[in-house]
Amino acid sequence: MYIVYGIKNCTTIKKTLDWLESHQIPYAFHNYKTEGISQQQLLSWCRQVGWEALVNKKGSTWRGLDDAIKEKQLNQKEAVKLMATHTSLIKRPLIEKNNKIVLIGFDAVQYEQLLT
Repeated sequence: MYIVYGIKNCTTIKKTLDWLESHQIPYAFHNYKTEGISQQQLLSWCRQVGWEALVNKKGSTWRGLDDAIKEKQLNQKEAVKLMATHTSLIKRPLIEKNNKIVLIGFDAVQYEQLLT
């Protein structure tokens, strides 16, 4: 079964969940806002795709961070700490199966190729 990570009120998450349901693909949803995310999980993802692929620098959460943080050269340790504290910084959706990242973001063509 796939695990979809994100936040419930995100339009991309809604689009993803609708897509999965319309294709009758079973999934579990992990809501960062209510369930959080462990630094161990974030480190596992960093090992798979690198922390740079996980941090959403285009969203309002990133824009709302202190300028000193945004201007600083981040490393993995700092990025993981930021993502654990500000879970909305994690790109979404992140879809995982068997503890492996399958996809990050919404792309119907990729979903069709990889999830069906």
